[in-house]
Amino acid sequence: MEILHSKKITKSGPSLATQQFLDVIEVKENVVVLKNGSFRAILAVSAINFDLKSTDEQNAIINQYQGFLNSLDFPTQIMISSKKLNIESYVQFLNEKQKIQPNELLKMQISEYINFIQHLVSVSNIMDKTFYIIVPFSPIESKEHGFFSNLFTRFNPQKSILEKRELFETYRSQLFQRVEHIIVNLTGIGVTIIPLKTQEIVELLYHSYNPDVFNLTNLVDINNLELR
Repeated sequence: MEILHSKKITKSGPSLATQQFLDVIEVKENVVVLKNGSFRAILAVSAINFDLKSTDEQNAIINQYQGFLNSLDFPTQIMISSKKLNIESYVQFLNEKQKIQPNELLKMQISEYINFIQHLVSVSNIMDKTFYIIVPFSPIESKEHGFFSNLFTRFNPQKSILEKRELFETYRSQLFQRVEHIIVNLTGIGVTIIPLKTQEIVELLYHSYNPDVFNLTNLVDINNLELR
């Protein structure tokens, strides 16, 4: 994605909203819209254990990936998100099972198991890694949208809204053609690729900029979020 950091952050001055320093202006219909008018789709990609594959399988994966890279006529970004493993929900699940367990011996074993995994995570610093592919699309600004075009849209705002909606659908369709190309060419390697939906994109962005409070915050429904 675009560089999201700015030197303006280090300058002293009046307090500004964090959103002013981000390149993301909107997230809708499974698409990230940047301030420069370009679009991004985000694909979640599963991992494979390359070392456990046989030599023939490894060579096949390498050849398939090489063919995928050679087939690209647009830039892509591979992102790896690393965060400390959060087992709070799993521990809560075990605590609930412990409460309803009639066997005292099993209840004691569950308690010991909870203590064990909590200690293991605390001393081992186990990281959870997630892999993403960022697919870009940058529409070329039309030369027809000049001074007179902007002048006429002031007198016919409804037409302007319809045209912008039509352009958005066109650009979104072209973006997801690239998404389909990536999915088709990488599926043969053995990975699973899933395009993120709007709510999932919002959660990913929220976690990226709020890593300490993300797990403590329950996001509201996407329909109640004001993203513009």
